[in-house]
Amino acid sequence: MDYDFIIIGGGSAGCVLAARLSEDASVRVLLLEAGGRDRHPFYHLPAGFAKMTKGIGSWGWQTVPQVHMNNMVIRYTQARVIGGGSSINAQIYTRGNALDYDEWRQMGCDGWSYEDVLPYFRKAEDNDTHDDRYHGKGGPLGVSQPRAPLPICEAYFAAAAQLGIPRNMDMTGAAQDGVGYYQLTQRNARRSSTSVAYLGPARGRANLTVRTGVQVRRIVVEGGRAVGVEIAGEGVLRTNSEVILSSGAIGSPRLLMLSGIGPADHLASVGIRAVFDQPGVGSNLQDHVDLFVIAECTGDHTYDRFAKPHLSALAGLQYLLTRRGPVASSLFETGGFWYADPAARSPDIQLHLGLGSGIEAGVARMPHGGVTLNSAYLRPRSRGTVRLASADPLAAPLIDPNYWAYPYDREMSLRGLRLARDIMRQDALKPYVLAERLPGAEVQTEADLIAYACRHAKTDHHPAGTCRMGSDAAAVVDTRLRFNGIAGLRVVDASVMPTVVSSNTNAATIMIAEKAADMIRADHGVTA
Repeated sequence: MDYDFIIIGGGSAGCVLAARLSEDASVRVLLLEAGGRDRHPFYHLPAGFAKMTKGIGSWGWQTVPQVHMNNMVIRYTQARVIGGGSSINAQIYTRGNALDYDEWRQMGCDGWSYEDVLPYFRKAEDNDTHDDRYHGKGGPLGVSQPRAPLPICEAYFAAAAQLGIPRNMDMTGAAQDGVGYYQLTQRNARRSSTSVAYLGPARGRANLTVRTGVQVRRIVVEGGRAVGVEIAGEGVLRTNSEVILSSGAIGSPRLLMLSGIGPADHLASVGIRAVFDQPGVGSNLQDHVDLFVIAECTGDHTYDRFAKPHLSALAGLQYLLTRRGPVASSLFETGGFWYADPAARSPDIQLHLGLGSGIEAGVARMPHGGVTLNSAYLRPRSRGTVRLASADPLAAPLIDPNYWAYPYDREMSLRGLRLARDIMRQDALKPYVLAERLPGAEVQTEADLIAYACRHAKTDHHPAGTCRMGSDAAAVVDTRLRFNGIAGLRVVDASVMPTVVSSNTNAATIMIAEKAADMIRADHGVTA
């Protein structure tokens, strides 16, 4: 059958679009997701995040060698499950800084200033604490205060205060500066992914078809118009209106290039005939690189002790009875925003306090219990690429964030790492922190810190920008997210961000999809 809208990618954006567009019963919507269903409990238990970077629901990709970081290769977790990143992330609800969106407008993205996008943030939210200019209640997305903080979190706030960093009770409100508890995409101590929050209530609609485990091989373009998609083993499914690509900042440019849409010279190099030459596809990749401090604790002050099987069982029982304890924790629900560059227009460092060690893949676990403090520079000047390794649709893409191509990025990253170390050394944390183990007391010079970073750096999982939105001729999509040069094709996900927001990207991606749904309905005369 034909569909009005075919959405490729059932992630943070795709689930929002499927739910919103199918609100009109006269519109037929097809949502295609390459990954599976989110049936496993780990997708719904907040602490399940600890399993996510270790392979569950992920494509298993990695970067190419990072030439400015001693050719290190970094594991690059990208979701392969319905709900996408919202089903596997640490559930941290942050939006970036208001100035990020005002900068988008200044770059030519009319309609995307902070005042333009704020209503869509509020529309999405069902906030359990705030209902004001900045926050909403009654939306699909559960946004909640943490259920399971530990005393070491308050000590962290006190340690930051000793360095002049204030407490902030709402880092997505009037100001971003300071440290505090992050709100989380949770409802009733369960993960509130877009699969659960948006798609769940919509699944019974007769006009919405959701298919998982479906590999789209290419977008079909005829006469300069996207008319459908080719599915492995099935042939072509056609659309009457639009193909909407929502496969993420890595997946969307990858599929475009597999479809012959992208830089013609690159496509030729892997044996793909160019359908449309668009050099911007897969360019402008931005991401936050993360440098961390791990300290050994003086006792059982974090959740590391629950790695023991009998304590893990007790934690599970506590969660079932009270919806609190380790299982109710996202493990990174404490953090904040501060400055590496004192002249920065707004905070340029983000901190995440991890209530344990070895939480993410490839990160060391302390044998006697530990605590982690991640730092990430938020405004990288470096730009990377997503390219194809071959014409094989099953081959992993070549992901090159090109970290530290600008020496300024390296300097700011190292300042962020030094800030994290300084916080961990403050007197307020001494009852909890025995000693820094990584980088370790012997790592002091800039050369030492660079060497440490080039062994232990990781992604913050915030890729963006690879199908850049803009009003200029080189932009991949226009400000209504329509593909420049191909009719009937739109891109809706983090790839359209001109610059990556100064925080985690999930909330901003949901906002983009909410705004896009209204634009699509307006363009096609569809009612809500």
